[in-house]
Amino acid sequence: MAQEQDGLLPVEQAYVLKAEIAPSGDRVDLHWQIAKDYFLYRGRIKAKSTQAGLTLGELELPPGKPKQDEFFGAVEIYHDSVSGSLPFTLSDASAQTVDLTVTVQGCHETDPKICYPPYPVKLSLVRPATTQAGALSPLASKLMATNAPSDLLDSAESDEALPPEKAFVFEAIAMSPTEVLARWTMPKGYYLYRDRSSVVVSDGREVVAGKAEWPQGVDHVDEHFGSVVVYYDQVELPVAIQRGDGQAQTIQLTGEFQGCKENGICYPVMQRTVAVDLEPATREQLAAAAKTFVAAAAPISTSAAAPLADNALRSSAPPVSSIGIFSALLFALLGGIVLNLMPCVLPVLSFKVIGLAQSGENLHTARSHALWYTLGVLVSFATIGLLVIALREAGQALGWGFQLQQPGFVAILVYVLLAVGLSLSGVFTIGAGLAGSGQQLTQKSGPAGDFFAGVLACVVASPCTAPFMGPALAFAFASSSITALLIFLALGLGLALPFLLVGFIPALASRLPRPGAWMETLKQVLAFPMYLTAVWLVWVLGKQRGVDAIGLVLAGSVVLALGLWWLERGRFKGSMVTRVLAIGVLLAALVPVWMVTRLETPVAMAKADESVAYSSQKLADLRGEGRTVFINMTADWCVTCKANEKAVLGTDHFRSLLSASNAVYMKGDWTNVDPQITAFLQQHGAVGVPLYVVYHGEKEPAQVLPTVLTAAIVEAALVQ
Repeated sequence: MAQEQDGLLPVEQAYVLKAEIAPSGDRVDLHWQIAKDYFLYRGRIKAKSTQAGLTLGELELPPGKPKQDEFFGAVEIYHDSVSGSLPFTLSDASAQTVDLTVTVQGCHETDPKICYPPYPVKLSLVRPATTQAGALSPLASKLMATNAPSDLLDSAESDEALPPEKAFVFEAIAMSPTEVLARWTMPKGYYLYRDRSSVVVSDGREVVAGKAEWPQGVDHVDEHFGSVVVYYDQVELPVAIQRGDGQAQTIQLTGEFQGCKENGICYPVMQRTVAVDLEPATREQLAAAAKTFVAAAAPISTSAAAPLADNALRSSAPPVSSIGIFSALLFALLGGIVLNLMPCVLPVLSFKVIGLAQSGENLHTARSHALWYTLGVLVSFATIGLLVIALREAGQALGWGFQLQQPGFVAILVYVLLAVGLSLSGVFTIGAGLAGSGQQLTQKSGPAGDFFAGVLACVVASPCTAPFMGPALAFAFASSSITALLIFLALGLGLALPFLLVGFIPALASRLPRPGAWMETLKQVLAFPMYLTAVWLVWVLGKQRGVDAIGLVLAGSVVLALGLWWLERGRFKGSMVTRVLAIGVLLAALVPVWMVTRLETPVAMAKADESVAYSSQKLADLRGEGRTVFINMTADWCVTCKANEKAVLGTDHFRSLLSASNAVYMKGDWTNVDPQITAFLQQHGAVGVPLYVVYHGEKEPAQVLPTVLTAAIVEAALVQ
């Protein structure tokens, strides 16, 4: 009580001890973290064996700071922290633990000036497997033992329940570049639920935890959850991981778990996070891990929910596991057709109006337009499919629209749309003449122009996710290379299908307006949707890399326009030198793109809405409080996301629904690569954004909403 009144720390908080046995197996390494305004006496640090056959050597400590102490005279003291080592020998080579007591004494040196009595800490340290002749499992041979809490063994048999951090000790270490070993240790009389426990990567550069294979446990009839499987003493869990690259890094591994004391209390869901150092991985290791990788299920975040089997996700689309390849191909075809109606594809639709109108009633010309456009779409989707397959084989975790997470790609796309707009405005010409009037307007733009329009349609469609696309793409990302490629081609065929129908069905082609001089005006008007799309992409780039990126890409756009204008002038009356210089200017426009890729991600700006930034820990806390949580996984480059936010999620009606249901609006930003959000998408069977998930407290299962929202859909999900 005196300590609390005076603001003094409890002794165990003033001097925090961490201890472990060195890999050599012949000494104990000790480290004390000393609180501010506190110190330890060097001469009052003692160690004593509490184990038969254990002989301790002399405690090795660094010199301390000299001090003339009013109690002990001339002494040495330590501030902040101190590390030491304690050699030992064991007469029993098969002993699995080293048991000893370490005693320290120290003081608080500011008002109130107080010295603590000697403080003993009992340690029971597990010896490394290399010194136990294989007594531990092969997997545990790499896992260093952590110190047991000072009263763990003494309190295990007590009727008083231990604190959670002592009843369930969680630790982890990397077994290989693509596998992590997690371990829980419980004292006698405590057990861990298998189906209430999970492991996820909570922080890491493009690292996702896979589905873990739990060892065989003990069948147990539980008053809370019925027939369950539990673990006593200790359980080790190897977890496969998928990495975006092979560089060494330190990740944060979060264990979420629940357990009980026999004939006593059951603890609420607990979370612990530990740091794990990953060694560099070779390309072969990444590829091998990717082939066998299965994403982990969504972590358990409830303390009194129904059994795990009841926590199935409700979705507006069929789950991936429930559809076959023919259903996936059909969904891909339908999704491609619907993409034509999405706002991100409208500029390209406008671009194709000219080509289709030019064909008039000439069936041969209309078919040529349709076939070359379709070929451009299919080649582009096949390229994306092959890229996805290659990155997956290399161990990358990605989703639909992943290319727009790369600032360099966005900058190039700005250039492409600007070039198309300049062509429509007459600054330069793609392919044969679209210029002129009257009879000249009946001339086709040529295969190159139609093919390029198909490529452009595919590229600008990537920020959109249409209905039916989700299950098809999820099936593709989880299937063999051939199946994945077929699904991407089916998606492309769906996108091109309306133009194929117009080109090959005369009745549809005859409904197009007749060619005429009006087309030159229309062509120039349709340049402006291209410019607006480029402006939107510049805004996306600014969100990714800040105002410096905006300045660079605008300067590069001016250089690009200069090069295109110069190249067009040199086509008819310029010399070869003029054309070469113009090409040099065009190449110079790529320099700002390279500079954009070198910029760092800016510090996040304050949000305009009242959303909470997504984190797995925050979600678990809110669900534990019984709150309703509406999760919006979005990205600045996702047109579907922005359309939903404008029409539904940014309205007063949505805010009133949140207030009425006491719900929290949580938003995850996938504009840049974010492994936590990637993991969340995978856990819910989504291949990209948008993803909308609603949780009602800790008892109800997650509800996944459609990708295109309406006010009625959101109201039905929030109000129960």
